[in-house]
Amino acid sequence: GRSEGAEIKFKVKSEKSKVEDITVFTTRPDTLFGATYCVLAPEHTLVDELKGSIANWGEVEAYREESKARTEIERTAEGREKTGVRIDGVFAVNPANDEELPVFVADYVLGHYGTGAVMAVPAHDERDFEFAKKYELPIKQVIETPEFFPKDKPYTEDGIVINSIGWMNGLLSIDARKEIISELGHKGVAKEVVRYRLKDWVFSRQRY
Repeated sequence: GRSEGAEIKFKVKSEKSKVEDITVFTTRPDTLFGATYCVLAPEHTLVDELKGSIANWGEVEAYREESKARTEIERTAEGREKTGVRIDGVFAVNPANDEELPVFVADYVLGHYGTGAVMAVPAHDERDFEFAKKYELPIKQVIETPEFFPKDKPYTEDGIVINSIGWMNGLLSIDARKEIISELGHKGVAKEVVRYRLKDWVFSRQRY
């Protein structure tokens, strides 16, 4: 599948780690101000590089081992209960507002898709919403929701930007995406990219 989006660098804040940034891939940079946490895939190499800063390394390592036993289909199955572990001692700084966000390792993010790291926007993504509900994480709405839309579900469509920086508020999603990438691009922390997700196909033939 072809995905148009952006790679955005979130500065890492920790005591001992030499890791400077977590680069996330998102198709919705217009929702950047709604990010409330970041997620690394269990197999992401940054997890090992952050080891010296992770206060609960044993818990993180155990979760990574458990994840190895799950297939990609199991990890991404619709309706499957989301699981993950918070990486204690590590924060990701949102480049749009300098907000410090908690970082999790969770197997609903795949290492080979995008950068293997995502900014989670629970108000506008179903998987992030389920995870945030389970772990009682903040849910910030930054796209105006139509009156008829259920209040207990994430709104995943385009719309009008709200609750963001002044110049973004009121823009349509499609325009806000271009503007925020341009704005952060000047600072060297974002760039527009196109990603492809390639999957193996299995063909079988039945004989009658």
